[in-house]
Formats: sequence, C-alpha cells, structure tokens
Amino acid sequence: MNTKEIKIILNLASDSIRSKFEGKELKIDESKLPDILKEERACFVTLTIEGELRGCIGHLLPTQPLYLDIIENARGAAFRDSRFNPLSEAEFEKIKIEVSVLDIPHHLEYKSVAELIKFLQENKPGVIIKKGGYSATFLPAVWEELTQPEDFLSHLCTKAGLHEGEWKGGELEVEVYGVVKFIKL
Repeated sequence: MNTKEIKIILNLASDSIRSKFEGKELKIDESKLPDILKEERACFVTLTIEGELRGCIGHLLPTQPLYLDIIENARGAAFRDSRFNPLSEAEFEKIKIEVSVLDIPHHLEYKSVAELIKFLQENKPGVIIKKGGYSATFLPAVWEELTQPEDFLSHLCTKAGLHEGEWKGGELEVEVYGVVKFIKL
C-alpha cells in the first residue's frame, strides 16, 4: 500500500472513533477511496495507551469492504471490547491505533509438536487454534510479548478456554495468517 492509502486507513480508524464522541455520522465518499479499500478484506483494530492494551476487535475473514471493516472494528475496539469500559474522550487523546489487515488464514499441517514449534519460531504468524467448540487467535504482534512458541501456544490455549498444555497433545487444528500493520501514534 502506498503512503496515501496508509494515511486514509489510519484516518478512517481515528475519525470513526472521534465522530462517535462528537455524535456525528462519519460520511465517506466511496468514489474517492482507493480501490484497495473497497476490496473485501478483514482487519483488526488495536488500541493501546502507553503500551497497555485498551481494546482490540476484528474479523478473521473478509465480510465487507476494508474501509467498512476498519470503521466497524475501530469503534468496536473503542466502545465494545468487553474487557474494558468504553473509551473516554480523555483516553482518546492518548491512544495509539494499530490497524492490522489480514491475509486469509490457511490450515497448517504439522506432523509433530516439534514441527509446529519450529514453524512458529521461524515465521511468527498470526495463529488461530481450534479444538471442539473452542477457538482463539493471537495477532502476530503478540510475538513481541510472548517470544517463545511454547508460551505463545499456552496463552492462546488459555484464551480459548482450553487447558494451557492442550497444544502439547498435537491435536489442535491450527490456522496461520500474516498481517500488514499500520500505526497511528
């Protein structure tokens, strides 16, 4: 993506939150948007304040044009992430906004836990785990905190509601994906 497209992406996220505070409808002239923002793409919007998570909402699969996904997920991260109270205007002035545009996740075939660990260590992708009715994902940015694949998988299992060592059995369904991340400070 070029500089203009990146600026539009970050402004969409920021403006969608700001417009909610102002009680105004965010008006978008789709005809003026670059084609890439009209493509069906999935994204996550992550909000942090001084390095601490403040909200993160997104989709793993495309459901709508990217620009609409950015708007929906920015507002979701700010006002509907159940782990946090809705963002205040004072906090809005302090947030860092990250927009992660996802590739389509694909199934990862692995023959052993050692093979899974090796792949994750070398590639550090976004990861989705599934077992039974349980599932969870971590964006690639989580590798900055959980640098060891064993820790990454243990925390991801816990997030999914599974026992933290569930990954050691080699029976998890694993999907991986890449992202392109844009940050507005």
